[in-house]
Amino acid sequence: MKRYELIVPCHFGLETVLKREIIDLGYDVTEVNDGRVTFIGDAEAICRANIFLRTAERVLIKVTSFRAETFEELFQGTKAVGWDEFIPADGKFYVTKAAGIKSKLFSSSDIQSIVKKAIVERLKESYHIEWFKEDGAAYPLRVFILKDEVTISLDTTGESLHKRGYRKLTAKAPIAENLAASLILLTPWKSERILVDPFCGSGTIPIEAALIAAGIAPGVSRTFTAVDWPNLVPVKEWHDIREEAKEDEDLTVETDIQAYDIDEKIIAAARENARLAGVEKLIHFQKRGIDQLRHPKKYGFIITNPPYGERIEDKENLPDIYKNLGKQFKNLDAWSLYMITAYEEAERDMKCKAEKNRKIYNGMMKTYFYQFPGPKPPKRVV
Repeated sequence: MKRYELIVPCHFGLETVLKREIIDLGYDVTEVNDGRVTFIGDAEAICRANIFLRTAERVLIKVTSFRAETFEELFQGTKAVGWDEFIPADGKFYVTKAAGIKSKLFSSSDIQSIVKKAIVERLKESYHIEWFKEDGAAYPLRVFILKDEVTISLDTTGESLHKRGYRKLTAKAPIAENLAASLILLTPWKSERILVDPFCGSGTIPIEAALIAAGIAPGVSRTFTAVDWPNLVPVKEWHDIREEAKEDEDLTVETDIQAYDIDEKIIAAARENARLAGVEKLIHFQKRGIDQLRHPKKYGFIITNPPYGERIEDKENLPDIYKNLGKQFKNLDAWSLYMITAYEEAERDMKCKAEKNRKIYNGMMKTYFYQFPGPKPPKRVV
């Protein structure tokens, strides 16, 4: 089976988490750059990566790379590719995204136009036709130019992988599903440990935790662009990998995942999202303010995305919110706290100093993942 160089973008600052996921799937990572991880894989790897990766944005097949400082070089470099190996005669192909960074070519619309024209000219020669109906499957392309080095890729995913399909109802400023999963995987939390999100919003962090606990693959119930590419990925591969994923699910797992929010309507929305994800029985939802955050047991985890001025009207409330969070956390016995926020004064208001602080870009917003790890529980005597 043909092997491809597969590029997997992710949130900036979370490349190490994605790299570990890819290695855990059994593939060798060949390159790690800002916001992307590259590995070698075949058609099965394309299916497996789309269905199983929790922290990725999408899975791209790298078609070509070459240097271009002019539009003529961009045209000729693109035209030199054997595009008929990837796109059938009836394929609908288009450049869905183009970007140039630190390059002489930077106009997205011009890059898109030149690349499309070059592919058309090459396919005219390959298929000996002058007009393409483009009434078949979609083959979206992405062009990325960094320091005049052009990379053209086919997007096997389509709608971003963070869209699992369960989040129909959202609160303000919801955290992306793949970002929530990344944060959880950055912590030592395991399914047998307590997890509380006191600012659950749409329920994304608790739901992603429940999916991890139950072994539910994030992409098992959604579709992908490459499902319609039998010329590159046999339909049987998708069927076999989905069946494998379903066999790994275990909804009988015992969990103590709790989701709180002060707004009853938001709690109702989060509960519905959990139902759609199939994990509502693994999460306890409750209307509860931060001042009511307490738990009788030890060694629990708080993993949360508290307000930081984006989803509340009055930023003047922020100091009190973080003050209460710090106070309640200190009252919990031997707990750990992990939170992502763009609020610069979080540690000051909480009166807590994080042991670690990781910078993560949530889209274009710079955020910080504050980590306050607590003591490890004693090992159980067998």
